[in-house]
Amino acid sequence: MKWPLLADAHTRPLYEGVALCLLTAMSLLAFLGLRYPVKLLPLLLFESLWKLLWLGLVALPQAVAGPMDADISRNVFSCSLVVVILAVIPWRYVWRSYVRADPGGGPAFARRRDDAATADLMP
Repeated sequence: MKWPLLADAHTRPLYEGVALCLLTAMSLLAFLGLRYPVKLLPLLLFESLWKLLWLGLVALPQAVAGPMDADISRNVFSCSLVVVILAVIPWRYVWRSYVRADPGGGPAFARRRDDAATADLMP
C-alpha cells in the first residue's frame, strides 16, 4: 500500500514522509522475514505488535463508535494482513528464547551459541 507513494515522498509533510519511508522499509524487511523468520524475528515481532496495537487501540474504538472513514478502513485492511506474519513466526522458538527463563541467566539462544563456540575449541 505504501510502495507506490514513495515517488511522491518529498512532497509530503515531514512526519508523513518519515512514516512512509519507515513503513516501506519495514515492509521490505518483513518480506525477508517470511523467508527467514528466525533471523528477522525481532522485526517480525515489532511489525506484529504495532499493527495489533493500532487495530486494538485505534481501529476497534472507531468501529464501535460508528462507521469508519475510508482511510481507516484501508488501514484496517492493510494491518489485518498481519495474520500472515503471525502465521510464520516460530512461536515455540519465541517462547523458549524470549519468554521462558533460562537457568544460566541469559537467553537460551546465547547459551547454545556459547556451547557451540566452546565445542569448536575442544579437540
